[in-house]
Amino acid sequence: MANIHLIGGEKGGVGKSLVARILAQYLIDKQQPFLGFDTDRSHGALMRFYAGFASPVLVDRYEALDTIVEAAVAQPDRRILVDLAAQTHEPLGKWMDESGVLDLGDEAGFAIHYWHVMDTGKDSVDLLAKLLDRFGKRLHYVLVLNQLRGNDFSLLKESGEEARALALGARIVSIKRLNEGAIQKIDASSSSFWSAKNSADKESTGLGLMDRQRVKMWLRGAYQEIDAVGV
Repeated sequence: MANIHLIGGEKGGVGKSLVARILAQYLIDKQQPFLGFDTDRSHGALMRFYAGFASPVLVDRYEALDTIVEAAVAQPDRRILVDLAAQTHEPLGKWMDESGVLDLGDEAGFAIHYWHVMDTGKDSVDLLAKLLDRFGKRLHYVLVLNQLRGNDFSLLKESGEEARALALGARIVSIKRLNEGAIQKIDASSSSFWSAKNSADKESTGLGLMDRQRVKMWLRGAYQEIDAVGV
């Protein structure tokens, strides 16, 4: 079965593109074929860091979004990663509803997984509720608890939305915070995570030995979380 992975969360700044980059590097390291689609017109992370694996797609054009499904059906052994920009929930949902995407998935044999990237704030919880209200059991959910700004996700637990998502079959992935200096150097040099953890050329990446070690440890932890839920 083909798998389409939508990496979203609707809210800007929660780390959607970071998670998309982690998933891309995970699939590369696991030697699993994939194709990426980037919906951010101005700051597309997959296009910037993994250009050889990604293409741009416009969420306000049905013909462009159709290519995501067509790519999944054409090569079902290849994962499809879609890095969703902020404020794409409505046009994406409209396309899925009016095009019968989920019904087609049942017929053509592909599954859609929504990776809802969250920080510790109330906005992320409210947006999760909106996502669950709209799609219910029709999507496969992964809640990504990104410890970008902290690790206290008590608001999510107390809201009841985590329990509701789990009842719908959701799985949970926790991504620890990477040292700010390391991520800034990676971004400044437009390095893939492979280069960040393997390249000893400090002039090109800005990363010293200990920075590279921290990236390796961080990715190892993220990969363990992804291993537990699968891609």
